[in-house]
Amino acid sequence: MSITRLVMLTALAMIAFAGNSLLCRLALAETEIDAASFTSIRLVSGAVMLWLLVSLNNAGNKGSGDWFSAFALFVYAAGFSFAYINLSAATGALLLFGAVQVTMISFGFVKGERFSFFQFIGFMLAIAGLVLLFLPGITTPPLSSSLLMVLAGLAWGIYSIRGKQAANPLVVTAGNFLLTIPVTLVLSIVFFKEFNLDLSGVVFALLSGALASGVGYAIWYSALPYLQATHAATVQLSVPVIAAFGGIVLLAEPISLRLIFASVAIIGGIALVIQAKRQ
Repeated sequence: MSITRLVMLTALAMIAFAGNSLLCRLALAETEIDAASFTSIRLVSGAVMLWLLVSLNNAGNKGSGDWFSAFALFVYAAGFSFAYINLSAATGALLLFGAVQVTMISFGFVKGERFSFFQFIGFMLAIAGLVLLFLPGITTPPLSSSLLMVLAGLAWGIYSIRGKQAANPLVVTAGNFLLTIPVTLVLSIVFFKEFNLDLSGVVFALLSGALASGVGYAIWYSALPYLQATHAATVQLSVPVIAAFGGIVLLAEPISLRLIFASVAIIGGIALVIQAKRQ
């Protein structure tokens, strides 16, 4: 693959990942759709799109999803949606990204990886950035929503860890999306009283599931084999930044000093861990 094509695919994947935050926040802040319906539509449309992509690639069903990973995927998607009822796009993306990376780094440490001095400093800096977002103050994001987004990040971190060794990650992801469909039906039943569909909200949910999730993952997995592990981890640092700029442009969201300091601590700390590991 040429460098130009690789850069373009990687950039598109990062925009898609950040787009999930923007589409979810747009739907829940600007339309009448409820969070449970957004989650269900996103997962079902993502499953359909991924199934179509796998079928077109004649990838077969070898290594398809499993129920544990599917449940982790569901917890991520549901926590993500309900958290974005009250979180800004930037704050949500930062909490999610920080929780995912901290989960994966912690798992590596538990499995025997040991930090160098600079990795330890970076990890503590990232933790401090997350804690900063929870400290009391005028600009503190709602606690319940913040905890839901951290839970979503924890679930996505677990999902990512389980999927790292997949022979065909696109096929596995398609299988896991399909397995979430029965669980989404349960979610819709539980929150039936809040059920509310809105045309614009449904469109945002479809875009989030089919394009930002389904096509976004397909693009990412096509580029991933050509990226070094440290490069793949590093480029994902751009996702909260893209989400923050998108929130400013599309939703007129303010950026507080607290968010700026937390962003520097979390993104800078994780970058330090990744680069120290690479060296």
